[in-house]
Amino acid sequence: MNTKLKATVAQCKAELMRTIRNKRFVFFSVVMPVAFFFLFTSTMDSDTKVNGADWTTYYLMSMTVYGVVGAGLTSFAQRISKERSQGWIRLLKITPLPSGSYIFSKVLAQGLINLAIVLLMFIIGGLGKGIHLPASIWIESGLWIWIGGFSFMALGTLLGSIKNADAVQILALMLYMGLSILGGLWFPTASMSDTMQNIAKYTPTFRLGQGAWNLVGGGVIDWDGALILAAYVVVFMLLSTYIMKRQEAI
Repeated sequence: MNTKLKATVAQCKAELMRTIRNKRFVFFSVVMPVAFFFLFTSTMDSDTKVNGADWTTYYLMSMTVYGVVGAGLTSFAQRISKERSQGWIRLLKITPLPSGSYIFSKVLAQGLINLAIVLLMFIIGGLGKGIHLPASIWIESGLWIWIGGFSFMALGTLLGSIKNADAVQILALMLYMGLSILGGLWFPTASMSDTMQNIAKYTPTFRLGQGAWNLVGGGVIDWDGALILAAYVVVFMLLSTYIMKRQEAI
């Protein structure tokens, strides 16, 4: 293994360990989704159908998305903000670490974390609530949530461009809760007013959830949702790149 690859792997391991040890990440991305899943599936009739799926399966997808969104907003964003405010990125530029390794290791580590959240929630749903789905649906819905989760990694990067970590923490939490409720992760958007339902359709949380809900409900991949999520990634990354370059120029 060459030196550059060793450095990249080491950086990735460090990112993983920092995330796992982060109490905020554990609470918002693991404890809350699991707790909400058992709470709301125990108090609702499991035979209730939502988007063609039974309530327990539907809500498993909602809480899996909720966990992935939380990882991108409450953990990923604040780490970037802290490192920028503390001058960590500038320090890395004078080390032997390849310039692209920092970003690559962050994306890879967060991608692995998101995948772990998806697998954990699916195992809990399957074993804890006896959810039975064809293997193809487990894989398709899991991949949808995992890939779609990169849109919230992009949003986390945008939030991380703010150097005030305390402000990022508050803003990220507000966005996390607000988008989760508006996007139908806590309760179906069908219970909202027509106006709120129309607004919800354009939120990344709804689109990420909708793709998984469609799949477990017997539908097909939501290509409109895929395009909207991809557009969010492009917009968030362009904005964060522009802001960071402006900050470095000052």
